[in-house]
Amino acid sequence: MEKIQWKVDGMDCSNCALTIRKYLEKEGMKEVRVNFATGDVSFNLHNDHTTAGLAKGIHDLGYKVTGNGHAAHKGHGHDHDEETSRSFFSSHLQRFSFCLPFTAVLWLHMIPGLHLHWLMNPWVQLGLTLPVFIAGMLFFGKSAWKSLRNGIPNMNVLVAMGAAASFVYSLYGTLIGQAQDYMFYETTATIITLVFLGNYLEEASLQSTQLALKKLAVNQKVMANMLTYDDQHQEHIFPIESDQLHSGDLILIRTGEQVPADCKILWGEADVNEAIITGESLPLHKKSKDQLIGGSILENGTVKAQVIAAGKDTVLAGIINLVKEAQGEKPPVQQLADKISAIFVPVVLGIAAVTLIVNWIILGEFTPSLMRSIAVLVIACPCAMGLATPAAIAVGVGRGARNGILFRNATSLELFKNIQQVVFDKTGTLTTGKFMVNEWKLTHESITTEEFKRIVFSLEKYSNHPIAKSISAEWKMKDEIRWKKIEEIKGLGMQAEDKEGNTYKAASFEVAKTLTDDDTHNIYILKNEQLIGWIDLKDEIRAEAKPVVSYLHAKGIKTILLSGDRQAKADQLAKELGIEEVIAEQTPEQKLQIIAAKSATAPTAMVGDGINDAPALAKATVGISMSDASQMAMQTAQVVLMNHGLKKLPMALGLGKHTYTTIKQNLFWAFAYNIVAIPVAALGLLKPGFAALVMGLSDVVLAINSGRLYIKKVE
Repeated sequence: MEKIQWKVDGMDCSNCALTIRKYLEKEGMKEVRVNFATGDVSFNLHNDHTTAGLAKGIHDLGYKVTGNGHAAHKGHGHDHDEETSRSFFSSHLQRFSFCLPFTAVLWLHMIPGLHLHWLMNPWVQLGLTLPVFIAGMLFFGKSAWKSLRNGIPNMNVLVAMGAAASFVYSLYGTLIGQAQDYMFYETTATIITLVFLGNYLEEASLQSTQLALKKLAVNQKVMANMLTYDDQHQEHIFPIESDQLHSGDLILIRTGEQVPADCKILWGEADVNEAIITGESLPLHKKSKDQLIGGSILENGTVKAQVIAAGKDTVLAGIINLVKEAQGEKPPVQQLADKISAIFVPVVLGIAAVTLIVNWIILGEFTPSLMRSIAVLVIACPCAMGLATPAAIAVGVGRGARNGILFRNATSLELFKNIQQVVFDKTGTLTTGKFMVNEWKLTHESITTEEFKRIVFSLEKYSNHPIAKSISAEWKMKDEIRWKKIEEIKGLGMQAEDKEGNTYKAASFEVAKTLTDDDTHNIYILKNEQLIGWIDLKDEIRAEAKPVVSYLHAKGIKTILLSGDRQAKADQLAKELGIEEVIAEQTPEQKLQIIAAKSATAPTAMVGDGINDAPALAKATVGISMSDASQMAMQTAQVVLMNHGLKKLPMALGLGKHTYTTIKQNLFWAFAYNIVAIPVAALGLLKPGFAALVMGLSDVVLAINSGRLYIKKVE
C-alpha cells in the first residue's frame, strides 16, 4: 500500500471534495483526505489499482489531476504535467476579465445623464450577453451537470440555474416581441461576471492562507555543489539541482548557501540557521559527524558533507507532507457543517421553487417572483460552510510549522481548547537531558576501574535514553565488549550477556533493590546478579522550563510531574519549577495507567520524549513530544515541538485554542449569512446582481478572518 498525494483542479466547494472522496472510497482507497480549499487529495493506493485509472475516474467526475505530488511510484506510471496545455479560460481571473467588458457596457445605462437608447435594444443586449452566458455555462453549467450526474449537486447548480433562468426568460421575451417586459439580460451577465469575481477573490484569499506552506516548499529545490573525483583523485565541483541528489552523494556547502538535502558533515565546521525547521533564528554550531537538515542556511563556515536523505525522504519534505495532511483533516466541529453542506443545494433549490410559487400567488406577477427566486439561488453559499474549517486549519497549522510546531492532525488543534492539566516527563523534557557523571563507586573488589567503565560504556552505548547517551559519550572507549545478546528493558535499563555467559545490567534501583538498601543513586551496575558499582549524574534544567510552568499556572492549567526517577529527585525538581503535583518512580505501564486516569477526569496534555513515554503520549488527550525525542515518541505524539525545547509549548496551546475560536467564528458567519441572506432575497430585498457579489464576498470574509491567525497574538 502506497501513499499518494495529488493536486486536483476544479473543486469549488465542499460538495466537490465530497464527490471525490466518495469516488475514491468506492474504489477501495483508504485514508482518503480531500481539501477543496488547497486542492490537495491524498489516499493509500491498493496494489490492484493504478494512479492512471483513478485520475481518469476523477477527470470523468469533472475534475483534473494537475500535479502528482508523491504519486510517481514505480509500477503505476501516470504522470500529469503541471504545465499541460491550458485554455484561455483556465482561471477565474481570466474568465472575469473576459466577461467584464461586455457586462460593463450593459451597466452604462445606470450612469446619470447618459441617454444610450441603442443600448435598450434587446438584440444589442442579447449580443452583449451571449459571450458572457457562453463563458458562464462552459464553467458553471458544465460543473453543475457533472455534479448532478454524480448525485451530489454543488453550488454551481445554483449559479447556472439562476443565470440560465434570467437568460431564457429574456430570450423568450425578445423572440415573441415583448422584450420590454422580459429584459433581464443585464441580470444574467451581472450574475456570471460577479460570481467569477467572487471566485477569484476567494481563490486569492485562500492562497494567502497557504503562505507558510509555500515558504517551506520553496526551500525544497535549490542548487547544490556536488563533489566528484577524477582518476587522478582531483576534486571537482559539479553544480546540480537538489532534487537530483541521492543518498551517499558528496556535496560542498559554503557560507550563505542553503543545505540542499539532509546530510552528515564529513569535514569542516559551520554556524547553521535552522529557522525554516525550528522557527528559531539563533544559529547552531555544527561540526564533523553532526547532521544538517535540508533547507537550513549556513551562516558562517564551509563544510563537506555526505547526503543521507534527499527529495521526498528529507526532514523538510516530511514536514511539508505532515502539514498538508493536517490541513486536509477535519476536526469534529466540522461534522455538522459537512452534513448540512451535503443537503444544502437541494434544500436551496426547494426554497427557490417555493419562493417563485408563493411570490407569484401573493404578487400576482411572474417577473418579480422569478427575480426573487433567482436571487435566492445566487445568494446561497454552501462554500462558506465548507470553507469555515479548512481556511482556519490551513493558517493555524501553517503558522505552527513556520514556528517549529508540527500538528499531526486537525483534531489535536481542537482538543487544545479544553486542556485543563499538563503532565511533564522529567528527563529530556523539563531538563536538557545533558548529564555529567557527578560521582561513581566500585562496590566489588574483583573489578578494576577500567573494567567497570568498559562494562558501563558497552551497555549504555546501545540505549537511546539521555542518561545512557551522556555516560557513553563521557566514558567512550574503543575496546568495548562484544555482546552475545543485549536488550533495553523499558523503564528499567540495559541487560546483556557476553560470549562466556556472564550477564550484566545497567539499571535503576528497582533491579538492585534485593542487593542494597541505598536507593539514592541513578544507575546500578550488576554482573551475574551481583552489585559491582553505582553511578550518580547531575542534570541541567531547561532555561525555559520555569517560565512555561508559570505561563500554564497563569492560564489556570494544572501542572504534573510524572517520572520514572526517584521520588526525592522528582520532588526537588518540582519544587524548583513550581509544579503542583509529583508522581515518581513509575514504570511505562504505570505511566500509561496514570495518563489514562487523568485524561478520563479532565482533558490532559502529556509532554515527553524517550521510548518509555510513547504509550503515555498516545493515551493522553493531546500527546506532545520534543524534536530530539526518540523516533517512537515523535511518531506517537500528535504535536511535535521542533526547536529542541519547551519554549514553543505556550504558542502550541495558544494556536490550538485560537484556531478553534476562528473556526467557530467562521461557522457562525457561514450559517448566519445563509440564514439571513436567503429570506432577504426571498422577500425581494436583494437584486440578483447584488446577490451574486455578496455571495462571492462571503467567502472572502472567512478567508480574511482566518488570515488574522497569522498576526494574532496567541500566547
